[in-house]
Amino acid sequence: MTDLTYNPHKEIGLENRKRRLLFRAWHRGIKELDLIFGNFIDANVQSFNDDDCSWFESLFEEQDHEILKWVTDGTDVPEQFQGAMMRRLQKLDFMVLKAR
Repeated sequence: MTDLTYNPHKEIGLENRKRRLLFRAWHRGIKELDLIFGNFIDANVQSFNDDDCSWFESLFEEQDHEILKWVTDGTDVPEQFQGAMMRRLQKLDFMVLKAR
């Protein structure tokens, strides 16, 4: 599991971190996560602060199949990823997600 204090982007400004998150969200390797993260971050990235970016940067270091299980099933979510952002991801209406 990744420590949420991990921040390889600490020297990068917030706007550039947001751009990197957008790119990484659409290029996960698993199409389902591309759709989930891509749509979610597209819709919300402008309101992200440093903590939100750090949360996603840490989450993106985890294994795709684990993340997909946490988001879609809501099972075995590690403590550091539990909270409001995970609940928002879990409440997505997967039927309205659009591919790029």
